[in-house]
Amino acid sequence: MGEDPMRIATAAAVILIALTLAVSVLRLYRLSELPPGLHHDEGTHGVNALQVMRGEHAAFFPENNGREGMIVYAIALSTSLLGRTALAVRLPTALISAATVFVLFWLGWVLFGRDDHSGRSTPWRGLLIGGASAGLLAVSLGQTVIGRTALRGSFLPFFLSLSLALLWWAWSHHALPLDSKAKPTGQSPAGQRVQAAKLGNWWRIALAGMCAGLLPYTYITARFTPFLFLLFGLSFLLPWVRNDDGMRVAAASSPQNPSRLFALPSRTEWQKAGIFVVFAGLVAAPILLHFAMNPDHFFLRSSQTWVFDSERNLGNPLGTFLNNLWGYVLAFGFRGDLIWRHNLVGTPALNLWQALFFWLGVGAAVWRWRTRPAYRLLLLWLALLILPAVLAREITSVPPNTIRMIGAIPAIYLLVAVGIWEAFLFARHRFFQATESRSGAALAVLVGLAILVQGAFTFRDYFHRWASAPEIQWYYGSGWTDLIQIANEQPADGTIAFLVPGYLWQYSFEYLYQGKVPVHLVHTAMPDFAREIESALTTSQSLSEVKVVDWSNDVIWAGDEDQRLAVLFDKYAQYMGTEQYTDFQIKSYAEVSLDHHWTLYEFLDPLTVNYDGGIALTGLAAGQGDVQQSALSPLNITEGNPFWLAMQWQTAPGLDTDFAVSLRLHDAEGSGVLQRDYVLWRPDHSSTGGGWSAEPFDSLHLIELPADLPSGYYEMRIVVYDIESLKPTVELGVWEPETTIAHLHFGESN
Repeated sequence: MGEDPMRIATAAAVILIALTLAVSVLRLYRLSELPPGLHHDEGTHGVNALQVMRGEHAAFFPENNGREGMIVYAIALSTSLLGRTALAVRLPTALISAATVFVLFWLGWVLFGRDDHSGRSTPWRGLLIGGASAGLLAVSLGQTVIGRTALRGSFLPFFLSLSLALLWWAWSHHALPLDSKAKPTGQSPAGQRVQAAKLGNWWRIALAGMCAGLLPYTYITARFTPFLFLLFGLSFLLPWVRNDDGMRVAAASSPQNPSRLFALPSRTEWQKAGIFVVFAGLVAAPILLHFAMNPDHFFLRSSQTWVFDSERNLGNPLGTFLNNLWGYVLAFGFRGDLIWRHNLVGTPALNLWQALFFWLGVGAAVWRWRTRPAYRLLLLWLALLILPAVLAREITSVPPNTIRMIGAIPAIYLLVAVGIWEAFLFARHRFFQATESRSGAALAVLVGLAILVQGAFTFRDYFHRWASAPEIQWYYGSGWTDLIQIANEQPADGTIAFLVPGYLWQYSFEYLYQGKVPVHLVHTAMPDFAREIESALTTSQSLSEVKVVDWSNDVIWAGDEDQRLAVLFDKYAQYMGTEQYTDFQIKSYAEVSLDHHWTLYEFLDPLTVNYDGGIALTGLAAGQGDVQQSALSPLNITEGNPFWLAMQWQTAPGLDTDFAVSLRLHDAEGSGVLQRDYVLWRPDHSSTGGGWSAEPFDSLHLIELPADLPSGYYEMRIVVYDIESLKPTVELGVWEPETTIAHLHFGESN
């Protein structure tokens, strides 16, 4: 195709307009509404931002497994402008995700807008590869989901792509080499142009270094980026890196061969590298100093996910590593991230046609890596920035994890575009006789249509399928928005307090809530749960009413905290009524007794049931309302109120089985009349197989009896079973799964 500057400028403008429309819709449309609510990780960013606004500055924030500071400062800025809203939390990452699309377009243009070997300008190749990669990134479903959520990883691809684009621009022959032997004298126009070119190159390299220095403030996987810069630079010194004519790329450049992109390190080249490293080091110095003074913070998150840790690989480190690697290979066309916060669950990072061109691009890059520096860069980028994801493993999830591979996303889409270009060249040379301009135009139209169709699917999948999924309400705690509004409207006279279970969302609530009514977020992991609730309420001197939130588990999962709160307030307060809302109900209590210590139960009846699965039932407490009864004699249960059972459990060290209990009520003839099943959760909300703790723990069960249950005597039996296989564990010495734990008499209240 011809190199008419007007046609090239028009094509670039059309691409930029199309990209602007795509990111405006997919990254910014309804951002204040979707996602609904605020994920607890986003809330943590928001709370850290409030700390910054109060003058509490840091390069690294260790709360909630640690987070680098860039996203915190960005949210602090948006909060100062927009207030404490979900939009203020998400706008920085949405904008940076959108900006990454444009930086990727520029990077593709500078990488492929000139032939590495001949120096010939190839603007249409640059436009096609840059435009296609940026367009595919813009309409990516996974990147749309991530870009609209306040995840710090979104900053990594932007600054990495920008740094590499600036570096390539500075080293390319579009700028006059700094070691040019042209020696214009005086203040001649030629001399001024040389000096301006030199100064421009210095500043481009300095800016590239600054962007690289910002990378440690973005996301944990950015710690692999220094290896990318280092290995790519060292690759030019390899003896087998050659041009197509057999000459070494590392041969010295000269004014007679100005098209040679790279040369053996001369003094000037060392100066360039030095400028890059110095500026990168200066910008990164605060966080590097923080990690030097707090080395435990450096490994805070990675130590929890290290694939070679014995707890995560279950004694098979090589097999787990290879399984991880295979999971990320499948991400290209076959298997997607299973985390709703990252993806429409199961949707691969690349669909099948994109994956086909991706592997074509990888193949072309492998074939030409010695002679094409841009291809070599993409291969190193892909390998090194996916490696952190492969080296991480969660016990409860399977790869791929999109956010962990986000540093490689620009390289992935550039390789897809490279595959499209290489396939076009092959087809044109082998099968078509159309002119270069016609075939190129046809390719541009086809790629544009494919991206447009993909964008339409992404719009549908995000704004309809993903946004309407029930799991999204749970992941983002959408009910908190309604609860905050209700709490904000309460009179701030000290007579009302809220108790809210769901500790994972404490940061989200703290960021969004601006009312004056005391709101206490509670969870069972607190030492002496009941005593802590009592202590929280005694801080309100004129307290006359306590509102206890009971979440729908479809929206906020709070373990058995709502049941524990119900038992406590039935014992120590007067129930006044319930207000029903979409995602929760609020139970009001008055006459709260604070004159003696609160406790879930006063005593445990001795009971020992040892199971062959490595778990034992070691105690039982039971009662109704504020009255605890001994389970050693029949429990007297009256109509109209649920009764509660508290059971104490002991597990073997290192138990790897998640257990549930089935409570079964049988009548005098032995027929089953009621069954309730509950997963056993420790106070920290881990399951019996996930806590790796042998400490005893309690489970609490609030049991509503059927309204039509006849009066009479009943027997409560229990079965403990494996959640995954549904196989019961049996009592040692008895070898039966079902055990009677209590007798009760059910009748009318007096």
